[in-house]
Amino acid sequence: MSETQVQSPPHIAAAALAPAEVPRSRRREGLRRAVKSLLRARWPVLALVVLACVTFAAVLGPSVSPMDPNRQNIIQRLQEPMKVDRQGRTPHLLGTDALGRDVFSRLIYGARVSLLVGFIAVCIGGTLGTMLGLIAGYFGGRIDDFIMRLADIQLAFPFILLAIMFLVVLGPGLTNLVLVLGIGQWVTYARIARAQTIGQREKEYVEAAFALGATKGSIMFRTILPNILAPLTVIASFNVASVILSEASLSFLGLGVPPTTPTWGGMLNESRDQLIAGRWWLAVFPGVAIALTVLSFNILGDWLRDFLDPRLKSIG
Repeated sequence: MSETQVQSPPHIAAAALAPAEVPRSRRREGLRRAVKSLLRARWPVLALVVLACVTFAAVLGPSVSPMDPNRQNIIQRLQEPMKVDRQGRTPHLLGTDALGRDVFSRLIYGARVSLLVGFIAVCIGGTLGTMLGLIAGYFGGRIDDFIMRLADIQLAFPFILLAIMFLVVLGPGLTNLVLVLGIGQWVTYARIARAQTIGQREKEYVEAAFALGATKGSIMFRTILPNILAPLTVIASFNVASVILSEASLSFLGLGVPPTTPTWGGMLNESRDQLIAGRWWLAVFPGVAIALTVLSFNILGDWLRDFLDPRLKSIG
C-alpha cells in the first residue's frame, strides 16, 4: 500500500477533528470571556475571595479551627477580642461567649451550616421548581392552571411564617430546616421556567426535534431546558443569599438546628442578653459574617446576570 493511500486527505482529517475540537474551543472561549469580564468588573473578584474564604472555613473547619467550638470554660467567659493572657499569648482571637466558648471557632463551624443549608435548599427548590415550570409551560391547559394556582397559594402567605409553622410542627433540626427552605423556594423557579418554556416551545429547533421523532420528555429536558438555564442560574445565585438569611433568622428564633450546633444565627440569638452589658463582639462578628457572605453572593449574582445576558454577548 502506497503512502498516498495510507494518509487521509487534509479536509477529511479536519472533519474528523472538528466534533472534538469545536466544543473544546467554545469552552475555552467561554472561560476566557468569563475571566475577562470578572476582572473588568472588579467587585465580583472581591466577592469570590470572600466566598472562597467562607468555603475554605466550611470544608476544613476541624483543621483550621483553633479550638473545639463547644468546649466550655467558665473561667475564661466573656473575654474581649485580642486579649493577651499572662504568657503573652492571644488564645481567643475574637473573644469568648457567656459559656467561655471560642467565638472564632464557632464562626468557622457556623460557615459550614450556612453554606450547607444554602446550597442544598437551592438545589431542592431549583430542581422541583424547574421541573414543574417546564411541565406547566410545555403542556399548558389544566396542568398549567393547577401548578400556577399552587404557586399563587404559597405566595399568598409570607414565607417566614410558613417556615415557622412547619418547623414548629416538624420540630427543629438540620434536615427539616433544609426541606422547609428548599420546598419554599420552588415558586420562583417554576414561574421563570414556565415563562421561558412558553417562549421556547414554538421555536424552530423545538419543532425540528418533534419532527425527528423526539419524545415530549426529551424535548423538555434535552432540548428546551439547556436553553433556559441562564436565568435560572442567576436566580439560584441570588437565592443562596436569601436562604442563608432565612436560616439565620430561623436559628435566631430557635427553630433552626439544635443549640449544640454552632450557627451564625444561633450566635446572634445567644448574644441578645449580652449587648446591654456592652459585649458587642458576640453580635458583631456573626452579623458581619452573615452580611459579607450574603453581599458576596448578591454581587456575584449581579455579575452573572450581566454576563449571561445575550444582549451583552458582544461586549468583551
